[in-house]
Amino acid sequence: MTVDRSAQLRSKQHEIATACRIAAYRGLCEDVLGHISSRHDGGLLVRCRGREESGLLFTRPDDVLMTDGDGRLAEADDGYSVPNEIHIHTEILNARPDVDVVLHAHPPAVVALDLAGLELAPVVGAYNIPASRMARDGIPVYPRSVLVNTPELGRELVAALGQKSVCVLRGHGLVTTGGTVAEALSRALNVDALARMILKAASTGDAPVSLPEADLTQLPNLGSGFNDEQIWRFQAACLAAAGLAIPDPD
Repeated sequence: MTVDRSAQLRSKQHEIATACRIAAYRGLCEDVLGHISSRHDGGLLVRCRGREESGLLFTRPDDVLMTDGDGRLAEADDGYSVPNEIHIHTEILNARPDVDVVLHAHPPAVVALDLAGLELAPVVGAYNIPASRMARDGIPVYPRSVLVNTPELGRELVAALGQKSVCVLRGHGLVTTGGTVAEALSRALNVDALARMILKAASTGDAPVSLPEADLTQLPNLGSGFNDEQIWRFQAACLAAAGLAIPDPD
């Protein structure tokens, strides 16, 4: 069977653009900040910025362009440029063959939580099982509040991330990884939800404490179909209801 490579490209651009809109709509990315990338056809598809940049909430598939493995645009394209922090993507993907997608966002609750000296601890259970499981495993923090705009800084971030799927960037934001766009996005949404819950609980006077290990052990992994795919469909439906959905590619 013949593979329509151009159709695959359009489909992936549409998916990444939709994820950017969801991230912005849910408050993970404000204005023009944040970007998502995915391996594709030996290179990298990444959300870029053009001369008529209008922010993540209004990302179009045409804003998602192909680069080589080092983050250089495959061809000049009407004033577009890769993100200043392209090395977040290239260095993680070079170091982690198990990762296909990288998301970088600036969720205010995640930044505020870390700056307040609070941890992303497993303080909730069945309320948000994926967040609890990630927190139980430990969510690392990259302690520098810098723009990750060199390969060297990208490798520092990789070292902080280790083999985990999520890393907080102090005074900066969040990086999540995944095997799919939906997985990287759902991890970011879940970490943000956990951060907001901890901040809300701490506002009463005391930071919440972690759940007992017996309760955490009981929480199952409900799988990507539940954790990622259903969440993706819900978030995409919310975009559509708000009039922000991107028309399906031809």
